[in-house]
Amino acid sequence: MQHTIEVNGIKLYAFHGCLVEEEKIGGHYTVNVSITTDFSASFLSDELVDTVDYVKINQVVRDEMAIRSKLIEHVGFRISERLKNEIKGLIKSSVKVIKHCPPIGGDVDDVAIIIEG
Repeated sequence: MQHTIEVNGIKLYAFHGCLVEEEKIGGHYTVNVSITTDFSASFLSDELVDTVDYVKINQVVRDEMAIRSKLIEHVGFRISERLKNEIKGLIKSSVKVIKHCPPIGGDVDDVAIIIEG
């Protein structure tokens, strides 16, 4: 069976961007992660070992977002790859990185990328 676990609204302050100002000042980001896996064993066991630990997902996101990248595409890919390597039983994932108030010369709430795999 396939099931989905989502960890949404991981709020972070990070220093991603191509501009020097972004490296110095930083900005607000939100990351949403969706994991497809089989956690049906946890239905009966009620044990964390039989599912995906949300704390692990949150930690992977926080670790990778702390490493500066010019592009949110790059950091999103790194998050996706770590999840593939570190989450036991992962079938597929979706990582959405949202950059709030991007400096793109207009009144824009946010920009986002989604990495699926």
